[in-house]
Amino acid sequence: MHDDRRITEKRLERFVRERIAPAIYGRALPLELSSWDAPGEPVPVSEALRQVFEPQEHGAAWGKAWSTKWLRLRGEVPEGWGVGDGTTVEIVVDLGFSNDAPGFQCEGIAWRPDGTIIKAISPRNQHVPLKLLGGGLSVDFYVEAAANPDLSQGWTFAATPLGDKSTSGEEPRYRLGRIAIAELNEVVWELHQDIWTLSGLMHELPFELPRRHEILRAFERMLDVMDPDDVAGTAAAGREALAEVLSRPAYASAHELLATGHAHIDSAWLWPVRETIRKCARTFSNVVALMDENPDFVFSCSSAQQLAWMKEFYPELFIRIREKVKAGQFVPVGGMWVESDTNMPGGEAMARQFVEGKSFFLQEFGVDCQEAWLPDSFGYSGALPQIVKSAGSRWFLTQKISWNQVNKMPHHTFNWEGIDGTRLFTHFPPVDTYNSELHGRELAHAQRNYREHGRGTISLVPFGYGDGGGGPTREMVAAAHRTADLEGSPKVRMGTAKEFFTQAEAEYPNLPVWVGEMYLELHRGTYTSQANTKQGNRRSEHLLREAELWCSTAAVRTAGRFTYPAANLKRLWRLVLLQQFHDILPGSAIAWVHQDAERNYAAIARELEGIIAGAASALLGEGDTMFLLNAAPHERNGVPALAAAEAVHSDSPVNVTERAGGYVLDNGIIRAVLDANGLLTSLSDYATGREAIAPGMFGNHLELHRDTPNEWDAWDIDEFYRRNVVSLVDARSVTLESAGWDAVVVVERTVGSSTITQRISLGAGAESLGISTTVDWQEHEKLLKIGFPLDVRADRSASETQFGHVFRATHTNTSWEAAKFEFCAHRWIHVAEPGYGVAISNASSYGHDVTRTIRDDGGTTTNVRVSLLRAPKFPDPRADLGVHVLELSIRPGASIGGAVEEGYRTNLKPRLLAGANPVEPLFTVFNQALVIEAVKLAEDGSGDVIVRLYESLGERSTGLITANFDSRMVQSVDLLERPVEVPGVTPGAGAAELTLRPFQLVTLRFSR
Repeated sequence: MHDDRRITEKRLERFVRERIAPAIYGRALPLELSSWDAPGEPVPVSEALRQVFEPQEHGAAWGKAWSTKWLRLRGEVPEGWGVGDGTTVEIVVDLGFSNDAPGFQCEGIAWRPDGTIIKAISPRNQHVPLKLLGGGLSVDFYVEAAANPDLSQGWTFAATPLGDKSTSGEEPRYRLGRIAIAELNEVVWELHQDIWTLSGLMHELPFELPRRHEILRAFERMLDVMDPDDVAGTAAAGREALAEVLSRPAYASAHELLATGHAHIDSAWLWPVRETIRKCARTFSNVVALMDENPDFVFSCSSAQQLAWMKEFYPELFIRIREKVKAGQFVPVGGMWVESDTNMPGGEAMARQFVEGKSFFLQEFGVDCQEAWLPDSFGYSGALPQIVKSAGSRWFLTQKISWNQVNKMPHHTFNWEGIDGTRLFTHFPPVDTYNSELHGRELAHAQRNYREHGRGTISLVPFGYGDGGGGPTREMVAAAHRTADLEGSPKVRMGTAKEFFTQAEAEYPNLPVWVGEMYLELHRGTYTSQANTKQGNRRSEHLLREAELWCSTAAVRTAGRFTYPAANLKRLWRLVLLQQFHDILPGSAIAWVHQDAERNYAAIARELEGIIAGAASALLGEGDTMFLLNAAPHERNGVPALAAAEAVHSDSPVNVTERAGGYVLDNGIIRAVLDANGLLTSLSDYATGREAIAPGMFGNHLELHRDTPNEWDAWDIDEFYRRNVVSLVDARSVTLESAGWDAVVVVERTVGSSTITQRISLGAGAESLGISTTVDWQEHEKLLKIGFPLDVRADRSASETQFGHVFRATHTNTSWEAAKFEFCAHRWIHVAEPGYGVAISNASSYGHDVTRTIRDDGGTTTNVRVSLLRAPKFPDPRADLGVHVLELSIRPGASIGGAVEEGYRTNLKPRLLAGANPVEPLFTVFNQALVIEAVKLAEDGSGDVIVRLYESLGERSTGLITANFDSRMVQSVDLLERPVEVPGVTPGAGAAELTLRPFQLVTLRFSR
């Protein structure tokens, strides 16, 4: 037989495009339109419905970027419409949609005149069924149309002013399309779904497989029996021609796909938070309407914050969501406040994502999520398994690792072992998308790509339009029904994530294991982009630590005279957690989002400073004695951890001498030599006598790189950036600003249009040299790094992560190691050889790199660099421009314990306040390896004190924690403060003995 395959396929494509698709809607009648343009930001529906609506022309241009137009649609359904077999009446609303990028363009919500939501209007979901209007044959409803600009621009990554409302322009961006009453031919629609499913399957089947050709010939018969001039009249015959190939059952060994509806709505990205709130309402109203028509349809919703917005701004919709949760169709998953970044949030913040998320779902819906759900975050910290398990959850799902540039993850279902040894059942869906349409191409890819064949038989596929929202459509549900048992296709079954995990766990007991972080080999620039946002995050985390500590201490110590501000602290925590969303904290959102974040951080700081001042005043009383409030978990200047007392200062000032235009700073503990350009040519500590700086080299080395990634500007740093570098050696001036108890040398430099001023300081009694770098940054597409070439033979570096640290190789033996040319560290990074190490800490930076070379003398130079600033042009063309103050310290002769201490010291600045009374710490820990990360009052309002601590050195550590107040009982609890049995914890009267494994996390409840 001659191969006429492509002839029939092209015939089918044209017939669908020109005959079937236009026939889905038969008769149509334009509606009467009127409109009102909201003058500024969006308004509640109650306010909009009170406005005067003016006549609106069909086909008119509308909508400057970020504006809102309210449309009123009125008309009467002609007699006899929708009463025949297989027809129904719908309203079709085209706001000017393009065929591409649903969720990245204009959208709308349909409202009834009584102010209740009907459903959303979106590019691939333009219909409103007449029956949902509740007005018989009369049509009268409103559409809230949002003129959100398309910043994706076809993913060209071109700079655009559209992400800032002040620069987005006045010109209309859309033109109204068809807005009409239309008669839906259900038979034609069903035929269209048959073709879509079978065609997608056919193109994925091997050419030599008979099944492919049987489907092709069925299409041929359909095309022959249908009349192109009477599609509606012959659609039933067309369906009959396809019925046999649609009815054939799947192979017995076909892979099973559990499909769960989903809409990965970014809580901010190429739109501001205020628009995300409306995106959620649009998507969730669509989902609820779809559930009414499809009782088997299930939707997984992953962010508590988004449902909290519905409760606050859309209470009627929230009630409907709650009803669907009870019915088992709308399923909260993930148990987090938002789908956060997991690289940069601190340990306590990462814990609070689960505390707030799971608590909200329990309180509002009675649901205790058992899975963590992070399909799109940019890599996954090795601390996450323990945090997830400590929150009472069992499973983890991610998708983003499929974006790796170099190495492919070897597993799809596996145990993920964290830094402390906790193992977490993890699934990485082989469909390689969290926005599936259930197309044949996606289903076939999931089956081919699945790495566990022979041991596992099932994987999960999240389906629905995401990122910008929209969610599942009726077409996707139709595809799920057609592929439930279809020859050549995986078997698709709609269900919940819990059903998937339960089945997968049962069938696959001996799982492979992945140990440590799941590093994403992409988006490495997110550790550095938008420095102000990152600085706000770090500062907020530490202010919250201080606020909770001193408020808890005041509540316990003042015998009821101080009221713990639980509600305010919860509200502030939730606002901080929102900013940790995986496109806000990483710096990959539009300017509007980061402007909002910076305003939020400023407000958070003001309020927390007020809370801390109030607690301190209650504790210290009125007086003239200066007290140091030490919120750190280590002693500082003679003040115990978590206490307030008079500081003890060194009795030896810093010795400063001039040398060859530079300075030597010496406090008897460390000695630093700065040359005439302010470069650190020597750094040594008296305890070891070792020189930290490699021979002939210098630290405090600023380097400026070209930073032009191939794509994803704000996200990516590509390895080739290293090949173009300018060494910023020459200083404009080097001057001694102060000497005595705190010696400060000021170094000024210029580069391009930017100025750099550094304050290099050594305090009396300090074990580290401080470097504060103020940059008036006016560069574009550049990367600024600061480096320290160390005389240390380190084969690995240690970087702080949540509740511990992670080791990474300094060599590139394998492609996995070579891919980690830029990585994330929290407050410190440490490199060492046996017996000697150096720690570098920072106050707001996350991006680092470590390389090593062998010198001519045979020694090893380990070069540690911190990424200070970037200047990407998409999606924010003015990212990072302006003045920044970036602080770090370098501590020679440091152990890991010294690095931990230095990290807290750099991030918790001395807080000196006048008062009358010192403050005893609430807790004392008898082993500095055991670090207290949080002290707070219990969530239940009982007044019990919660303390969270972890083993910080990566070794088995024993110790005792005692309460310095009357405590009748000590309990081990999980992150949600529910009693649990924890190995290594022996509670006693007002104390607990601890024998903790490396990096073990423990939460204790001390009852008062």
